Amino acid sequence: MNDAKRRGLIIVHTGPGKGKTTAALGLAMRAVGSGLRVLMVQFIKGSWHYGELDAAEMLGADKLTIRPMGRGFVKLGGEIDPEDKKAAGEAWAFAREKLFSGEYDMIVLDEINYAINYGLLPVGPVVEALKQKPEMVHVVLTGRSAPAEIVEVADTVTEMLEVKHAFQKGIEAQRGIEY
Repeated sequence: MNDAKRRGLIIVHTGPGKGKTTAALGLAMRAVGSGLRVLMVQFIKGSWHYGELDAAEMLGADKLTIRPMGRGFVKLGGEIDPEDKKAAGEAWAFAREKLFSGEYDMIVLDEINYAINYGLLPVGPVVEALKQKPEMVHVVLTGRSAPAEIVEVADTVTEMLEVKHAFQKGIEAQRGIEY
């Protein structure tokens, strides 16, 4: 008899390489294909139009919902823009409410590690929510430099390592690949 416990996982995609959001979208697609309801909250992405938004629309909002709630690229190296902090706070409040709502089987917190590392969001409330999440809800967190507290509470952590990137050859971001 198999004594393995079934429960919602906490999965982290981090590291300097490309593919963190793409891997999370792959999990979302697999989940939707298995009949799960998925929400992706994007903490940094804002007004640009990304291909995943069209794909989610094609699947139907009842299966995969993507909410870009950031303001786009966050400027680093100075004071934190209060509007970026406000947007991250609103994204977290929305994501946390949905985590406990029973509406979704998987919540993807896209680029939340950036929001935490940039000082837009404190790590403590995120860790506490992960510890208290409903048992069968999967949570996926993406972004470089996952905080140690997030790594510790996670069940699975994958670090993407950049070996080579087309940008280094002067090749611009490609629609359908980077966005």
